[in-house]
Amino acid sequence: MERASVEYILRPRTVAVVGASRRRGTIGGELLHNLLAHGFTGAVYPVNPSVHAVQGVRAWPSLEAIPDAIDLAVLAVPANQVLAEVQACADKGVKGIVVISAGFGELGGEGKVLQDQILAIVRSSGMRMVGPNCLGVQNADPQIALNATFSPAWPPNGGVAIASQSGALGQAILEHARELGLGVRQFVSMGNKADVSGNDLLEYWGSDPETKVILLYLESFGNSKRFHQIARRVAKKKPILMVKSGRSEAGAHAASSHTGALAGLDVAVDALLWQSGVLRADTLEQLFDLAMLLANQPVPQGRRVAIVTNAGGPGIMATDACAAQGLLLPELSADTAAELRTFLPPEASVRNPVDMIASATAEGYRRAVELLCADDAFDAVLAIFVPPIVTDPTAVADAIRLGAAGSSKPVLTCFLGKHGVPSALSSLREGRIPSYAFPESAAIALAQAARYGEWLRRPSGQWLALPQERLDAVRGLLQTVPEGEWLSPDQVRQLLVEIGISVLNQQVVPADASHQQLAAAAAEVGYPLALKVQSPAILHKTDVGGVTLNLGDPEALGDALELMKGRLAAQALLPEVDGWLLQAMAPVGVECFAGVTQDPVFGPLVAFGLGGVAVELWRDVAFRLAPLDDVDASELLRAIRGKQMLDGFRGAAPADRQALQEVLLRLSHLAAEVPEIAELDINPLLAQPPGRGTVAVDARIRRR
Repeated sequence: MERASVEYILRPRTVAVVGASRRRGTIGGELLHNLLAHGFTGAVYPVNPSVHAVQGVRAWPSLEAIPDAIDLAVLAVPANQVLAEVQACADKGVKGIVVISAGFGELGGEGKVLQDQILAIVRSSGMRMVGPNCLGVQNADPQIALNATFSPAWPPNGGVAIASQSGALGQAILEHARELGLGVRQFVSMGNKADVSGNDLLEYWGSDPETKVILLYLESFGNSKRFHQIARRVAKKKPILMVKSGRSEAGAHAASSHTGALAGLDVAVDALLWQSGVLRADTLEQLFDLAMLLANQPVPQGRRVAIVTNAGGPGIMATDACAAQGLLLPELSADTAAELRTFLPPEASVRNPVDMIASATAEGYRRAVELLCADDAFDAVLAIFVPPIVTDPTAVADAIRLGAAGSSKPVLTCFLGKHGVPSALSSLREGRIPSYAFPESAAIALAQAARYGEWLRRPSGQWLALPQERLDAVRGLLQTVPEGEWLSPDQVRQLLVEIGISVLNQQVVPADASHQQLAAAAAEVGYPLALKVQSPAILHKTDVGGVTLNLGDPEALGDALELMKGRLAAQALLPEVDGWLLQAMAPVGVECFAGVTQDPVFGPLVAFGLGGVAVELWRDVAFRLAPLDDVDASELLRAIRGKQMLDGFRGAAPADRQALQEVLLRLSHLAAEVPEIAELDINPLLAQPPGRGTVAVDARIRRR
């Protein structure tokens, strides 16, 4: 049903332009002109009560006066007239509307109220609406040829579908696609996304066999969980590429824990997109570079790249760029190197990159590309050409196309200074081979494509579900804690034990505990032990001198307590102390960090990184959206820069990865099922050697 409703917008048989104008340069004038100029194959009905004809086409005074059924109505009238026209569309039985007009939800206040009134009519009548405040829609399929936008940009027909939340950027995107020769199938400017959203378009394009690649420019997410479900399914069939603006502010919210503070740097969006299989570009230029590759070439089956060039400098630049992007440059097989020697001059290099030197001929390029594509040592081939005086670039383009013909590996070209597929190199377009102006652009695009290939090949994961009775016990515990408050150390310990996370033996004594109480609690824990201050006002205990380790007897414990009280009093923190924590000394292991935070848009996030002071010093923390499966958890362990520490760095014992993975799965299920938990930190979480598990040394939990 959703697909059919969007179909009326993108593949209409009849279009009415409400607000059609005789005057070119106006939105109503350009809309009608574009519909006519680009050869829309259906019927067009200008609606203008003041004239009998608009741009040579009979005009109608109202929608009601049109004798035929209308699939799509495009509204380009002042904002104060839109509500009445939307009602007229509903009365007429129009299937879909595109509201170009601005002045609605983007302004807030009365504009939002008016938008809600329009949406109510749309929903009650069964129509679908794009906009308001948008550029319009296009369908370049020759059987439709719909340009219901006020933009003159009309890219060639192809397999790329584009959705943009910004109308202005949408126009720039269309212009750029035309300049690059990138074939666009359909384009939708979503505007305020009051009704038709990116999720609807993903569903539609995901089931459209002619759409090969989907490009999205988004400024905000609506239903992020639905986006995740749809995108993860669609990305298994075709690439989804996205530029998401607002990196510096997305997901930022007030937080007191390590996890909450670290999650404020757009990590929720990155986690959502990676888990959904969506490739995120940093810039629009990178978006198009990647689209040119994935719309025209196979997805690489690995990261191994062969480079062939006629100039040493660009070859070195390409090598550095590939290495920086995590791509690999293995050596050529002996057979390939020997075959290259049969037609290359002695000065040429048959290592990787293959430098055929400046005298390289078009035929040399053909044979070299063909050999490298056939070499099992490589997953992709990058051919670089610097135009010298003696060789015709057009001939080289022909040769590369012939050399790559029939290859199951992606082939990219870099004709220095020639971005896209220039008309002079039309044979590349015939061979569906992308061309980049500089080696770095090609390397970035290829690395992203390889990442997508890795995501496609990842195995299906399995879930860990906590028993219902344990979740009920956690909920019961949280009900005893006031909203927004931190749990006490005993409550934290009880909650972690309830969900199956090992903790150190500990006892908490009141802030005014006597020496007898202190000694009795220490005897329960056992020596040696650690003494730690307990206060919701003190997040970093070590910073204020609130931790003393390896206390071996009652006398050392008493002395340490008095010294700690003195340090806290000097900082005016002693009145903030709730009690003193006596804790068994932790075993040897890798200090890790695990946590949970609730993002206001994306829901619960699970965090992992190196623990102790490193978590804030290096901020080497990775995030994933809950719930995680075991593949997600395993990837999360490998997502941090310091992952080598888990493997036994410089002779140290390796960490129990299986146990760490299980902790992440338990936290993930807890976060997904018990949203009352606002923030949770375990720092440090000690990962002992394999087979010995993990233990939570310190933890903080806050209720929402």
